[in-house]
Amino acid sequence: MTLIADRHETDIDRLEQVRQRLNHVLKGKETVVEQVLVCLLAQGHLLLEDRPGLGKTTLAKALAAALGGRFSRVQCTPDLLPSDITGFNIFNQKTREFEFRQGPVFADILLADEINRATPRTQSALLEAMAERQVTVDAERFPLAETFFVIATQNPHEQHGTYPLPEAQLDRFAMKLEVGYPRPADERAMLAAAIGPPAEGRETLPPVLTPAQLAAIQTDVAAVGVAPAVQEYLVNLARASRSHRDIALGVSPRGLLLWQRTAQARAWLDSRRFVTPDDVQQVATPVLAVRLGLESGDAGGVIPNLLESVEVP
Repeated sequence: MTLIADRHETDIDRLEQVRQRLNHVLKGKETVVEQVLVCLLAQGHLLLEDRPGLGKTTLAKALAAALGGRFSRVQCTPDLLPSDITGFNIFNQKTREFEFRQGPVFADILLADEINRATPRTQSALLEAMAERQVTVDAERFPLAETFFVIATQNPHEQHGTYPLPEAQLDRFAMKLEVGYPRPADERAMLAAAIGPPAEGRETLPPVLTPAQLAAIQTDVAAVGVAPAVQEYLVNLARASRSHRDIALGVSPRGLLLWQRTAQARAWLDSRRFVTPDDVQQVATPVLAVRLGLESGDAGGVIPNLLESVEVP
């Protein structure tokens, strides 16, 4: 037990370093950073939805730099093809054979920037990758990295030239987060930090975590205990969402599994080996916001109402 406790403390220290780096590049957004780490440890995928220029891409790149491994970025546009994401077979004139050229999806972290600018056909290329961590090209299956993590960004306020993500695609994400405008003091600190040499000339910090270390932490998170009473609470919340008058689409079984896993990650970050109803509630908003399909009201009003409608064990 001592060895396990020591390893957990070391992992917590590493995650704290990652947290500090993210807080450094995204000033004043500690809650957002915390939820990003929860999503990562839960082996989910993250949708960052907000106005342009608020640091969504900067946050994704900083996380990739802190984690090490392979990082790929796709700038989504209407002319992007599915093969531009998954890869394609090309005929080698020398060997007289077809060779598979891997696409950007073969990475540990994939940033899909402005994902709603890609066509539905291209968006669907990510469905298999996000759900099963594999891609199929010309009837051949190719596994992706064990720690494959998608961070997608989109601007919900601009509709020209965009293709809204369908419910099947949204359900592949574990969380949806909004970054929001920084506080005045944080904006002043941002301006002060920009004085000096350009970012390209500054020292690049080494990664804090390796993909293997991250995979081990994710395995540890999956082993965090969830009591039957807490699981019953989760099921009751999911069932309540399916009959709520302001919710068009309730929580799916896949969404319920992701909700439990994110609650496990929340408990792990608090150095607990068991999930409490508080963990379930703390991750409820980002988990439900991506999949509720609200007809009226907004997530800020409906989700608290949903939580209040179910008895806490």
